[in-house]
Amino acid sequence: MSVPHGPTRAPVAEPHTQEPGSDKRDGRLSVCTKVCYGIGGIPNQVASSASAFYLQLFLLDVAQIPAAQVSLALFGGKVSGAVADPVAGFFINKSRRTGSGRLMPWHVLQLCFYRVLGCMPLIALAYFFLWFLPPFTSLRGLWYTSFYCLFQALATFFQVPYTALTMILTPSPRERDSATAYRITMEMAGTLMGATVHGLIVSSAHGSHRCEGTVHPTSTAVSPDVARLYCIAAAVVALTYPVCGSLLCLGVKEQPDPSAPASGQGLSFFTGLGITSRHPPYLNLVVSFLFISAAVQVEQSYFVLFCTHASKLQDHVQNLVLTILVSAVLSTPLWEWVLQRFGKRTSALGICVMVPFSILLAAVPSAPVAYAVAFVSGVSIAVSLLLPWSMLPDVVDDFQLQHRHGPGVETIFYSSYVFFTKLSGAGALGISTLSLGFAGYEAGACQQAEEVVVTLKVLIGAVPTCMILIGLCILLVGPTPKTPSQDTSSQLSLRRRTSYSLA
Repeated sequence: MSVPHGPTRAPVAEPHTQEPGSDKRDGRLSVCTKVCYGIGGIPNQVASSASAFYLQLFLLDVAQIPAAQVSLALFGGKVSGAVADPVAGFFINKSRRTGSGRLMPWHVLQLCFYRVLGCMPLIALAYFFLWFLPPFTSLRGLWYTSFYCLFQALATFFQVPYTALTMILTPSPRERDSATAYRITMEMAGTLMGATVHGLIVSSAHGSHRCEGTVHPTSTAVSPDVARLYCIAAAVVALTYPVCGSLLCLGVKEQPDPSAPASGQGLSFFTGLGITSRHPPYLNLVVSFLFISAAVQVEQSYFVLFCTHASKLQDHVQNLVLTILVSAVLSTPLWEWVLQRFGKRTSALGICVMVPFSILLAAVPSAPVAYAVAFVSGVSIAVSLLLPWSMLPDVVDDFQLQHRHGPGVETIFYSSYVFFTKLSGAGALGISTLSLGFAGYEAGACQQAEEVVVTLKVLIGAVPTCMILIGLCILLVGPTPKTPSQDTSSQLSLRRRTSYSLA
């Protein structure tokens, strides 16, 4: 990657001015930069994958916390992460550009603190203690709620500047989509790795043999070996934070631009938040994926519980989870091609592929149907993750074409988008887990009541189906941003570079 150099007067700059992190061929990014950028997203996905599939099962059947307290823990953690998003965006917005850039110092700072005391080791520790079984029982609900909130908040302070880097890497929309595809592919690989490693380590704790010989099928004691297995899995996952964070900082550089001043007047965070929240294409994107992302989270969170308690497929859980994730990883490049070839709105139709299969699984919970549903769900999950992050840069460019504000709006867009999607996930998971409590879910029981089985079928079939269909209708009917041409993209990039500092 070469250091950008060029005119000191922005109005007369060439439209092909080079961007940091790109080469001289129209903002092209090197494969090494894209790979290192993608690697940076692996840790959070490794951790969130293990949490999405196994945390609820761990809290209910291993920690044996009442369903109402589990609902509070999941809701509180998601809300904590959601609130941390605009907070992180505010502080990043207020930060000044340095020799390392404006976003990268947040990652570098975390790695420097790793040697002393800072964010990276705190994320790892919070994640580890989230899976630790404390010796006391009366305050376990408070223990897991506290560490889940801490983990979600700290992980957000890493994720917000990382995702906002997409707008800084290159002025080319096609290259940004390519970098996003690399990131999503790497994150899918991280998701696969997290669920695989965690699942293989703890798989022996949830097999059908767990309840064999149990006199009272409604209760079972937790073996110390089970708690130890979960601690080992948590430690392995926690190590990915320093490793992948180091590769991100070494391979992706925001190089200083001599034409960008170190300080100046720009758009404040809260003013920008008020303006961006009224941008129609952004509102359409956010509202639609409020439903779609919540549907995906509900599907992931209750799939293992459904297989364990409602379909007698507990011996297939690990293979089914792997089928979902392998399908998602392999289909991501295909969806990137479909996205480029047929457009982003057409690609959105791929999300609804999982709808009939989810209903079929709830109606016919057999092993062959479950594997078919797992494969199709992975394909749909891949496009549901890729699409919003490919559309968000177009929304930012569309906004900047209509409003002549300085840079920093990309951080506002990204942090507020994640805030709303996390908030919707918090509400969906909290309410759905509470519904298990109302249905009579008994923590640690080998056999659940029929009302619980029916509730799990509704949560795995009807609930995601309704939310996906509502979200797709909003996305396809609402306004979409205009994709800027290459010359327009260069002008937008130039505007970002020549007025880079924020209020």
